[in-house]
This record gives sequence, structure tokens and C-alpha cells, in this order.
Amino acid sequence: MSRGPGRRPPRHWMDLAPAERVDAVRAMGLPAFRARQISTHWFTRLEDDPAGWTDLPADARERIAGILLPPLLEPVQELAADHGTTVKTAWRLYDGCLVESVLMRYPHRTTVCISSEAGCGIGCPFCATGQGGLQRNLSTAEIVGQVVHGARLLARGSAPGGPGRVTNVVFMGMGEPMANFSAVLAAVRELTRPEPDGLGISARGLTVSTVGMVPRMRQLTGAGVPVTLAVSLHAPDDELRDELVPLNRHFDIDAVLDAAWDHARTSGRRVSIEYALIKDVNDQAWRADLLARRLAERGDWNWAHVNLIPLNPTPGSRWTASRREDEEAFVRHLARRGIPVTVRDTRGREIDGACGQLAARVGADGGDLARRASRPGAPRPGRERRRGAGSDAL
Repeated sequence: MSRGPGRRPPRHWMDLAPAERVDAVRAMGLPAFRARQISTHWFTRLEDDPAGWTDLPADARERIAGILLPPLLEPVQELAADHGTTVKTAWRLYDGCLVESVLMRYPHRTTVCISSEAGCGIGCPFCATGQGGLQRNLSTAEIVGQVVHGARLLARGSAPGGPGRVTNVVFMGMGEPMANFSAVLAAVRELTRPEPDGLGISARGLTVSTVGMVPRMRQLTGAGVPVTLAVSLHAPDDELRDELVPLNRHFDIDAVLDAAWDHARTSGRRVSIEYALIKDVNDQAWRADLLARRLAERGDWNWAHVNLIPLNPTPGSRWTASRREDEEAFVRHLARRGIPVTVRDTRGREIDGACGQLAARVGADGGDLARRASRPGAPRPGRERRRGAGSDAL
């Protein structure tokens, strides 16, 4: 099989629904109950080497590894920050494409931020991923595999704080999840499927983001999975959003917010409005007031929560984070109008924390295979800050 750029990866156990796994083991001449054994090792025990799966026939283990568990994600660089509680991994995929995932451990939860595409075709000018364009969509297994990796790190006690579990997954890494809708929805179902057929993560712990692909937003709502929807809005007026998020020229702010409101009403899950604060671009107090009005006119039942994001600048970009006083004023204006608002924890600045930065650098230097931690004494990223009336900021 060719491994050229853009080639689809081989089929993996994580690409298959439970019934398809039974068919797969039967096709290998094995009895149906072997499917549950394989899933137990993979999803429940988080074991990745069939050679040690002694409840399976010795002569079948190598075939299982080769046919059902082909390697998909090769770690090419891993960086740590926040005393090891933030771990960012750059992955080389089957065809050489690069993506990223981030494990973030907090006192009462552990979140994995995952990629859904290699690159991104949306073209937002302040985003590192968007500057490289789209290479291809990820498969379901490539998406789920990023979470399985984080789950293994926690289960083995490799992250500070001792053994633990992944409690939250956010589709906020590289790519536009709604542009890879089928694989993302299949990944959501696998992540939430009870063990041993999946990872057994609560759907309420999953967040799927979008810049506003309205038809897919409505399709997600219709799927009946109570995940949190995050809308990367970044501007309350169409004139500016046309520049910051080019897709806005096809689906304007009213259309995006209407679809978001419908998801909140149907799912019972509050929508997260993601808003990257960019110095002298979208951080004016009048824009905070306009954002508040546009949210409030759709209902005052706190259907939306604004998650302000201090921009993590991309090297060479003219875009940079807002001044602290402008950020604080933006928060005040939203809170004064009764809009739940928080400022996102700014983790990992010293390890290429913004989406796409590490993958871009690894690709540029040819891929340093060494695992490196952040240098001792390096500047610490911002502390988790929760100002205003909101809660559950990711």
C-alpha cells in the first residue's frame, strides 16, 4: 500500500463498530468472542502489544497486530510544561502528515485536546494551522488514537498526580471538525461507548468545535449526542468576522448563532462561544456590548457561555494578544449584561502551545525525534483565570 501524502490509512480496530469487529475476527477464522477480548485489552486495559495478550491464541496474536492494529500515529516530539501537567505531542501519520494533541491535567479533571484534520482549509489568518492549508481528513482511528494515548499516559502514572482517567475531550486541535463530520461523529460515539467497546467517557465531557459550518452543526444536533458545541466566533459583527473567519461569507453570524441556539435548546447543553482576543482588532468594549446583545436577543436562559482566549501568537504574525486592561474591560462589559464569561487558562506558551505551532516547527526542521521537556526556568504560562459569572471553561 502506498504511503504517499493524502493516502488513506489502513483500517484499524478503532475504525470499526462493535458488530464490524465481530465480522473482522470471524474473517480471520477466529470465534466471535475474540472481538470482546481484543477490545478489553485495547480500551479497558489500555494495552497496545498483542504479544502479551495471553488469553488469545499465540498463533493469532501476530495476525491480530498486523491486520487489526496497524500503527497509525508515530510520536515525533513530545514537550511538557506546567510541571509536567501539560504534555503536547506531535504525531506523524501513516502518510507523513503531522498533527498534534495536548494532554492537560487539572486538579479535578483531565482534558485531551485532539486534532481532526491534518492542516485546515478554513484559512483564518491568525491561526497557525490555517496558514498551512488542508492536507487531509483524519480517520476515526487516528482521532480516537490521540485520546487512547492520553489515557495510557494517565493509566501508567506517567503524568504528575498519579494514575488517572481522561474525563474531557475537546475537538479543538488542528482542523475544522465539522469538515470531517463522519469521522468525528464516529469518534464521538467510540469515545462515549461503554467499555470494553469504547473508552466510556461521558458525552457531557466532550466538546466539538466549529467556526460555523451551519449544515453540519444542525446535523450534529440531529444526531442526538449531548456533546457541548463550541463556536469559534471571534467577532460579533459580520464585517470583521468576514476577515477573521472567511467561512462567515457563506454562513453569517445570525445563521451561526441560530444553529448554536438550536443545539443548546435540543441538547440541554450550554454552547461555548470561543472568542480569541486580538490586540486592537476585536477587543474593543463596544464589540463586547454587541456580542452580549446578539446572544441575549436569542434568550436570557444562559444558553451560551463566552470563553475568551488570550491569543497565543504565531511566530511572524502581525496578530498578538490583547492588553490586559482591554481584556478585563471586555470581561466587565459582558458580565454587566449578564453574559457568563471566563478567560481560558493559557497553558503551554513555551512549548508552541497554539494549535498547529509544534507540527509546523517539526515539519520545518525535518522532525526532531528526541523527546524534550521545557527548559528549567523557562517562563511560566499564565495561571488558570476564571473571572466573571461563568463556569466550566475549558
